[in-house]
Amino acid sequence: MTIRKTLVRFALTAAAAALALPAGAEESGWAQLNLPKGVTDISRKIYGLHMEIFWVCVAIGVVVFGVMIWSLIAFRKSKGAIADTTMVHNTQVEVVWTIVPVIILIAMAVPAARTLIEIEDTTKTGLTIKVTGFQWGWEYEYLDDGVMYFSHLDRASDAARELGSGIDPTTVPHYLLNVDRPLVVPNGVKVRLLITGADVIHSWWVKDLGIKKDAIPGFVNEAWFKVDGPTKDNPDGWTGMLRGNCAELCGRDHGFMPIVVDVRSRADFDAWLKSTAAEQKQAAAPTAPPPAAAPGTPPATAATNTAASG
Repeated sequence: MTIRKTLVRFALTAAAAALALPAGAEESGWAQLNLPKGVTDISRKIYGLHMEIFWVCVAIGVVVFGVMIWSLIAFRKSKGAIADTTMVHNTQVEVVWTIVPVIILIAMAVPAARTLIEIEDTTKTGLTIKVTGFQWGWEYEYLDDGVMYFSHLDRASDAARELGSGIDPTTVPHYLLNVDRPLVVPNGVKVRLLITGADVIHSWWVKDLGIKKDAIPGFVNEAWFKVDGPTKDNPDGWTGMLRGNCAELCGRDHGFMPIVVDVRSRADFDAWLKSTAAEQKQAAAPTAPPPAAAPGTPPATAATNTAASG
């Protein structure tokens, strides 16, 4: 009786805590026990599929353990129950516990297959970005726009992580989850990622996008996402920072190569892409050579003329 009361009290306490949890409490420890709904339609479908399968498993667990507990209580020796040692099998029971699981698996396979097919559909994309993982950071290349840059752990986190640094990590904003240059993407646009590795296997994982894809040297994996765009209730669409990590053990600094995605409106993204492309094009342009000296001019005179002309 005492154990039963304890279990009931624990269940009531857990239920009360769950009901008291405010909606959208991303920073809460309770919210981190489950998958996030994310900021894309596909991430919400993944969350919905996860919860659907979860409750099916809960129902199966309740039925199975309920029957077990009832059998232990109702047919215990103290109530005079005697084990039937002659029963070898029951055909009807065996048919039922074979057919019912098959039906359950088929019912779960249909929505799962539908979601998996949509996850792999990289057609009709509006932007293609090549993502290359290396020890220990990321390279982003906008294939159609001539923009390429590297993304590393930010200096504040890098300094605080050193042994004997004397820096309290709790004073560093987004410690080990911030970078010097985030991946900039627009909302409302289907973005296609071509993911590969430069040295060892990495894994590009941003939970709020519903993406986790391995970056394997010599192979190119595909993934896509489309952050919520403008709507009647939100004319600007969803904007902000999303954070993730490398999810594959890739070496001694595996824990120090975070992923940050900067989601902007379409207009802000187009302006950023245009200015960044212009800056990189100008930086890559060769410098003009000095004017050539006239034939027969002594080197000193040529240098003087060059300096004077400058």
